[in-house]
Amino acid sequence: MAIETTTPTTPSTPPHGTPRLSTRDKLVLFVLCAAQFMVALDFSVLNVALPVLGPDLGMSTSALQWAVTAFALPSGGFLLLFGRIGDLYGRRRLFLTGLALFGVASLLATFAWDPASFLAGRALQGLGAAAIVPTGMSLLTTTFPEGPARDRALGISGTLLSLGFTVGMVAGGVLTDALGWRSTMGLLSVFALIVLPLAPALLPESRTPDRPRLDIPGAITVTAGLLALIYALSTAADRGFGGADVIVTLVAGVLLLTAFVAVESRTAQPLVSLPMLRRRTVAWGNIGGLVTFSMMSTVVFVLTLYLQEVLGLSAFETGLVFGVQGVLSAVAGTYAPKVIGRLGARRTLALSLAGQGALVTALLGLNAHTWSVWLATTAVSLASMCHLGAIISYGVTVTSGVPDAEQGLATGLVTSTQQIGITVGIPLLGVLATTSDDLLSGVHTVLAIDSVIVLAAAALVALGLRVRSGAVEAEPLGAR
Repeated sequence: MAIETTTPTTPSTPPHGTPRLSTRDKLVLFVLCAAQFMVALDFSVLNVALPVLGPDLGMSTSALQWAVTAFALPSGGFLLLFGRIGDLYGRRRLFLTGLALFGVASLLATFAWDPASFLAGRALQGLGAAAIVPTGMSLLTTTFPEGPARDRALGISGTLLSLGFTVGMVAGGVLTDALGWRSTMGLLSVFALIVLPLAPALLPESRTPDRPRLDIPGAITVTAGLLALIYALSTAADRGFGGADVIVTLVAGVLLLTAFVAVESRTAQPLVSLPMLRRRTVAWGNIGGLVTFSMMSTVVFVLTLYLQEVLGLSAFETGLVFGVQGVLSAVAGTYAPKVIGRLGARRTLALSLAGQGALVTALLGLNAHTWSVWLATTAVSLASMCHLGAIISYGVTVTSGVPDAEQGLATGLVTSTQQIGITVGIPLLGVLATTSDDLLSGVHTVLAIDSVIVLAAAALVALGLRVRSGAVEAEPLGAR
């Protein structure tokens, strides 16, 4: 399948091997990373404002879950579909459409007059995010050539992605206290208004001259399957797995995704190329990404409970702990591409997972004494540095060696893994802490299981991504 693209600028590389980006490269990177940061911010900026938002809009406590779920459903459910549509009909066009939709939806949520208008704004934000994230990442990977330049670009993008979640937690509390909950949604519309005017002149377009048909059965089954799965996991995070709607949608999600695999194996022009999924780098890279996102989100969740409920810290003091985490994550983002350049993305992924698991193990030393806040701050911040190394290296691992024609699909898989990982960790493990008679004991149980899973994943990823010929990108899972 031929793809017509504007020729990306190849950044010059000075003798010491660090790529030098041109002014245009930097502007392109700014636009793409600002959009990704905006979406990451949206995942967390509203959480602190929910107790204030509910009474203002007349939403019951049980209905507040939908403020999060209304965004999570479309943002995760449509990622693969929109990533492929971008591949076939133009990534730049879909990216700009997503930005415009996200901006308008943020304004709707800002000025919402009742629960229905607010939830409609949140759902449209999620739909816009589903268009922005995979197309933005694929524009990044096709604009910057594979190697040090792409590693550096993905490093900056990964840093801002991680930083967006942390900044959202802190900014949400500050803005809500100072200006009210509507300012959290207004901030997102400001981001969209800044990025949207710059994007058309800077971003390259891609087109598919032969315009192959979109795999409609595959699109329906994978989108419906992801929607069902994300709904089940999001609802379970609030009510547990015992509800009939959770069980029904969880089973439906598994069946639909199984049907999707069957459909793709029989389709001439599939939505997802099964040979791509059999690449070692794609399969094991996404497994590493799923584990690092799901387990780190769980750590942040239980530490928030621990700091406030066990140690008695205020929301502001808790935000400071995670502020240190965000600063050190940003530092890690500047060094991760250099580590990847020296060790390779696959080794960096395995080592980052091992570091994350080891540092989570250190958190088992937490107790009810106030000095434990220093252990919590140090260990979670260092674990987050390893976590960021895993985020960047798994993105590099999954997208390396993938043709430009399939970069939207590859990055759609990457971002779907992120969304599912963020969604799955808390309902699967966090409930062990929230339902425990002794919260501290429950936190220890969650952290112990979390560390075992991450360390086991590190070993499996290291084993799965081992190479003999140096061409692991093209080696299928069954190759020997």
